[in-house]
Amino acid sequence: MARGRLRVLLGAAPGVGKTYAMLEEGRRLRDEGRDVVVAVVETHGRAHTAAMVEGLEVVPRRTVRHREVELTELDVDAVLARRPDVALVDELAHTNAPGLARTKRWQDVDALLDAGIDVLSTVNIQHIESLNDVVEKITGVVQRETVPDAVLRAADQVEVVDLAPQALRDRLAGGYVYPAERVDAALSNYFRLGNLTALRELALLWLADEVDAALRLYRTEHGIDSPWEARERVVVTLTGGPEGETLIRRGARIAARSAGGQLLAVHVTRQDGLRGAAPGALAHQRALVEQLGGTYHQVVGDDVPRALVEFATAVDATQLVIGVSRRGWLATALSGPGIGATVTREAGKIDVHVVNHAAAGARPTLPRIGGALTLRRRVAGFALAVVGGPLLTWLLVATRGEGTASTDVLAYQLLVVLVALVGGAWPAVYAAVLSGLTIDFFFVEPYRTVTVADPVQLMTLVLYVVIAVLVSVVVDRAARTTQAAHRAAAESELLATVAGSVLRGQDAVAALVGRAREAFGMTAARLVVGAGPAGTVLASDGEVPSGDPSTTVTVDERAALELYGPPLAASERRLLNVIAVQLRAALEHSDLASAASEVDHLTESDRVRSALLSALSHDLRRPLSAATAAVGGLRTGGARLSAADHAELLDTADESLRALATLMTDLLDVSRLDAGVLAFARAHVDTADVVLVALDELGLGPDEVGLDLDLDVPPVVGDPVLLQRVVVNLLANATRHAPPGTRVHVATSAFAGTVQIRVVDHGPGIPRERRDDVFVPFQRLGDTDNSTGLGLGLALSKGFVTGMGGTLTPEDTPGGGLTMVVALPAVAADGTDGTDGTDGTDGTEGAA
Repeated sequence: MARGRLRVLLGAAPGVGKTYAMLEEGRRLRDEGRDVVVAVVETHGRAHTAAMVEGLEVVPRRTVRHREVELTELDVDAVLARRPDVALVDELAHTNAPGLARTKRWQDVDALLDAGIDVLSTVNIQHIESLNDVVEKITGVVQRETVPDAVLRAADQVEVVDLAPQALRDRLAGGYVYPAERVDAALSNYFRLGNLTALRELALLWLADEVDAALRLYRTEHGIDSPWEARERVVVTLTGGPEGETLIRRGARIAARSAGGQLLAVHVTRQDGLRGAAPGALAHQRALVEQLGGTYHQVVGDDVPRALVEFATAVDATQLVIGVSRRGWLATALSGPGIGATVTREAGKIDVHVVNHAAAGARPTLPRIGGALTLRRRVAGFALAVVGGPLLTWLLVATRGEGTASTDVLAYQLLVVLVALVGGAWPAVYAAVLSGLTIDFFFVEPYRTVTVADPVQLMTLVLYVVIAVLVSVVVDRAARTTQAAHRAAAESELLATVAGSVLRGQDAVAALVGRAREAFGMTAARLVVGAGPAGTVLASDGEVPSGDPSTTVTVDERAALELYGPPLAASERRLLNVIAVQLRAALEHSDLASAASEVDHLTESDRVRSALLSALSHDLRRPLSAATAAVGGLRTGGARLSAADHAELLDTADESLRALATLMTDLLDVSRLDAGVLAFARAHVDTADVVLVALDELGLGPDEVGLDLDLDVPPVVGDPVLLQRVVVNLLANATRHAPPGTRVHVATSAFAGTVQIRVVDHGPGIPRERRDDVFVPFQRLGDTDNSTGLGLGLALSKGFVTGMGGTLTPEDTPGGGLTMVVALPAVAADGTDGTDGTDGTDGTEGAA
């Protein structure tokens, strides 16, 4: 019996429409005459999904009793007995109830496939085993149910059911995915826009990788070595020069000409230290590549053409874009073909596009101090002397005539100059001496001997050799001067880069350390305070190997820069000292910034004190005046006051004094928070109890507040008294701003190791640009209302929650309004929460 075919619909998140699409496909197959049954479908209460089941045959589920709870599962035996053509099986990653023959639903599906039944199933990207940890990092949620990658790879067909993240959030807000009471928590937790975007990219990339793997397997099985242009992969080579943008845009246009074209940019970093491109230019070009939908890669290799071709071959590139060579014919003649010519020759079947550009020159490199010319050029100079000398002699002997002696000498002089231009001083000296002996032997009487009959001719030969040697030395010195100029230009550019890092002030210390490592070709570099293993590392770049650094330079009296790699020459140490000076300036800048932040803190404290004095004149005057008047009335009224008047004055005095006590308590708490000495008790707190006590304190009932408390959430670690004050403040603000006839909602939920308390109102809300202001003491959105206290409620709430290790965040309420979210750490399953005294206290209190 032929095995059935498995078709899987893959989604990035719940609610994208996988189950709906599965049922829709089942209806289509039924209309085509296939025998289709619904083996198991989870509608999750979604009306549109349930409506799609109508009209399809449903195989009854199997009921399993577990811990006094009845569970319904896929009845594999019933489906096998029914033997349909196609079975619709939802949620491939589902874990079956204990007691069944198979623990996973994908194992049930495998049994159906073995029986020759085609299966159409669904799964979300977070349930793929190899991506489980990645999804956990993105969403903060651990997925307990997973499907082995091999199961999906063995499927005959995998399709992505795609939905834009914002469209999914709109569906969620509209109540098409979860019930209304779960919408707010879902939008703020798992279904954040960033989460959905990352999960969508993960799903699309997983499917793309599977398609690539299948294509490569097919080519391997059929012995196809050449790349197929089913998908254009355009590799753009970047040097960090100004021509980079031109090449990137040209490559993007080439990739866009074919459907699904892919753009890749690659930069080859040489291993000779200071020959790297400017990091700022490369960073800008990298951003442009990513903006155009491409990816950026960096490889290391001394042989740039070989590294480029190997990278292009490894990624199955079909097109390679390089810039036109900027070297002239003389440079090509002296040092061989350039990178472009070599890449074109070795690229094989990859198309190479050599693009012209307006850049007039590349970034100057910083040559190593050593010989003025390379070994290759010196060898070429000796070769020219050895080969050119005999050829010139043969030519001059064959054409010798009367009165040609001066011409012969000039010809050999020209040869010496050419050798000096190619190989420098030593090959030129060799050519000068050799040509002098040749002139004496062939062109000075007596011929065929090295003797000179006329002393004048001997003097001429000596002068010739001296002139030739001087010319060769001058040429060699010019080459050295050119090299020094190139090095000076590279040093200037390097210094400009490090100076710019200091001026920008954006993590300048780390940027300078990284630039120093790149510049001198080191394995690692780090800035440390103190010597030995006990030293504190301020910044580092690269993986620090074991052992002592090869070079250490003192930055200031406290810090030193350590380099790991080859030892530096004296000239390079001079440049390293300049970088150390820049590092010293960066450290001073950091110290000044710290001092400035302390000054800002003092300024803020002064501002708060000023605001406090201003607020006291408004907010304390009313209750103080009322209490004074009430007490004065009681004192002067005496027996003349009726019982009702007496009671009213007492109530007024009591209310005013309680208001004063509350205000003073808030003021003391603000000062303690500001000083960092407010103590927090650490205990296991039930959030439901805190919410109920806060409602009783405010006297709020079901008409004013609706509750959606999840009783399964774990306790939180916090101070029960302060947490109650936080909830009271949030509820008081929410009920104050809620429109008449609407209720405030309080909900609790657990997410990623935290428990959230959400206080939701449908009032006017707070503009995003003003949300930070509500947490500033003595702020009431413009201080236009002086009848509601000092404006300390939210400031205290923020401080209390932060002191308990949590967060207080304002969010928009779907449909309008404000949602205040209190997130506190949940007690772990094993009961550990840091209350055993490990915080440095007695285990019951901590300081803000």
